[in-house]
Amino acid sequence: MAGRAKLRAARELGRKAEEFLRLYHGEEVSAGDLDSRLAAVRAEIAETGTYRHTTAELAFGARVAWRNSNRCIGRLYWRSLQVRDLRHLTDAEDIARECAQHLRLATNSGRIRPLITVFAPDSPDRRGPRIRNEQLIRYAGYRAADGTVTGDPLNAGLTDRALRLGWTGGPGTAFDVLPLIVEGVHDKPRLFELPQDAVLHVPLDHPERPWSRHWGLRWHAVPAISAMCLEIGGVCYGAAPFNGWYMGTEIGARNLADTDRYDLLPRVAEDFGMDTGSVRSLWKDRALVELNRAVLHSFDRAGVTLADHHTEAERFLQHMERERRRGRAVHAEWSWIVPPMSGATTGVFHRNYDNTVHSPGFVRHTDGADDMAGSGGADGAGHGAAGAAEVR
Repeated sequence: MAGRAKLRAARELGRKAEEFLRLYHGEEVSAGDLDSRLAAVRAEIAETGTYRHTTAELAFGARVAWRNSNRCIGRLYWRSLQVRDLRHLTDAEDIARECAQHLRLATNSGRIRPLITVFAPDSPDRRGPRIRNEQLIRYAGYRAADGTVTGDPLNAGLTDRALRLGWTGGPGTAFDVLPLIVEGVHDKPRLFELPQDAVLHVPLDHPERPWSRHWGLRWHAVPAISAMCLEIGGVCYGAAPFNGWYMGTEIGARNLADTDRYDLLPRVAEDFGMDTGSVRSLWKDRALVELNRAVLHSFDRAGVTLADHHTEAERFLQHMERERRRGRAVHAEWSWIVPPMSGATTGVFHRNYDNTVHSPGFVRHTDGADDMAGSGGADGAGHGAAGAAEVR
């Protein structure tokens, strides 16, 4: 049985590898001879049960994975993704160190770079490394005995996990950065604090109100997804953190506004003296606009890259047209492409999309990573330019 299973797995991997290599050689004129490459990959799979991508294949596959991300509105930039090939790294300490370096490089003094860092892949005889945080930067959610949470309720499970692993907690603010939880090859989960110089925070103020001083509001600059598998031609790179930049509504209309996240709309409405006695006053809508004004104002003031939903919607339509001219269809999930506020004012609202999933792509792990990483969230991938899918 085991022998037949291995044979079936090798055949399936060979099929996926051929599909990817034909795509790569069909789009990249400098790829070389397809037949000789296919022969080499088939021989490598027959001998080892897997195969190794060239550096050029890896870069192409990572960029196309972004291009194939049905939940990302920012795919116009897919060719700009910079790829760090660190497939030789398997130990948790090395991976954590390079995750911090990834953040420094991506932050780029506020001019955010789209970047992916690829660590060792899975192989038939061992699972590759894993980063158990859903994003490299996450704010803690501290549970109190009465069930309330200080910080981000999304990350309460991850915070509990970190505390059980020995984290002593941060200062106890609503925006304490969680440590990374990393598993190396043949290693148990280990904690690693992110260096302060690797995390850029943007203080959040309304143009007319000093919220950061009175409320302590802030958000981090780089949305680096880290708990997904980069799948290229049947090979899973289980630790491959990647980022684009935020779209304002991801922060202002979801992370800070959702009732199961920071739930700030009532506080904003009170600050502006809005009538919250009836939803017919549209106080939630007005507060949402003011909160999103604050996010855009604050990132602009700090000189940090941030997209707005109107501009990104137009650029997504440009992307669709550009891909159409190249003979490629753009697949998308409507509920993620349409911004979470003022959707009908954008061109992406008035369309239907084919949500077929293609490879290469970013996919969810099936080995328990989500149990540690939390229940999901909007930021970093759904409506912004970060380049992949997150579970809500």
